[in-house]
Amino acid sequence: MILGHQKQRQFLRHLAKIDKIAHAYLFSGESQIGKRTVALEFIKLLNCKITDFNKKPCQTCHPCKALQKNQHPDLIVVEPQLSFLKDIQIKEKQEIKIAQIRALRQKLSFSSYSGSIKAVILDKAHTLNQEAASAFLKILEEPKGKTIFILVSSHPEMILPTILSRVQRIKFFPIALAELKTYLGQKKITENKVKEIISFSLARPGIAIDYLNNPDKLKDEKEKIQQLEKLISSNLFERFEYAKKLSKDSQDLKKTLNIWLKYLRNILLLKISSENLRVVKVRKILKAMQKTIFLLSYTNIKPQLALETLMLEL
Repeated sequence: MILGHQKQRQFLRHLAKIDKIAHAYLFSGESQIGKRTVALEFIKLLNCKITDFNKKPCQTCHPCKALQKNQHPDLIVVEPQLSFLKDIQIKEKQEIKIAQIRALRQKLSFSSYSGSIKAVILDKAHTLNQEAASAFLKILEEPKGKTIFILVSSHPEMILPTILSRVQRIKFFPIALAELKTYLGQKKITENKVKEIISFSLARPGIAIDYLNNPDKLKDEKEKIQQLEKLISSNLFERFEYAKKLSKDSQDLKKTLNIWLKYLRNILLLKISSENLRVVKVRKILKAMQKTIFLLSYTNIKPQLALETLMLEL
């Protein structure tokens, strides 16, 4: 089941029906709102074996089932991989590498399986590194056979303009709260849990479904947010002690900062204040937190120093 994005899906169905499919698309919008899910559904539509177009994708034929399981020989998914950076304590950086694009070019050189359409989903396309982006541009410039490329990105402004000029853009937006509430209401959870999931997910289906399948994840995020609120009302010594502890685990550090960032954005988007946080102060903390994440990701700053600087802004 796909939540929302009716206009985008109807537009894609219309293109398929009149046989006016572009060779490359960019699905852009906030993360975890269903862009990749719609991309996969569109690829199913193009490869479904049922004859009645109105019933495509049928979800039961071999291509539909194989695509759903990511086992179809003509579906190629390219995703960012972890890179390890020298001399940086936060040693993880996700990017799409030149080797992945070279492998993609090789796969595209083979004939399609049973004459079906070859499909490439380039997830988080904005993470293409410079070499990979240049190599991918050449693939776009010289499309071979029946191939469709779907770039998925939450930061299209980071994609090379020369790549953007060769794709048809389709913008995605968060789904209506009422639709997400209806969907969650059909699950075996309490009304309070529905409200909680909606609040924490920011109406993003991917996050909401993740919370449903992984209740411990929601619990963990709540605990980290409670820690943030506690830090805001604590003294500088307690904040620095927490910064020292958190800086020792790079994975937990990144996860914690991203949870805090999402929480603060939630406050601004919903225009609410809490006992500890007022909107004006949230903006200030949000800006400082974004700067901290940037410094940790792209410079060799020591995590503890970056966190201590952030703590001064709380």
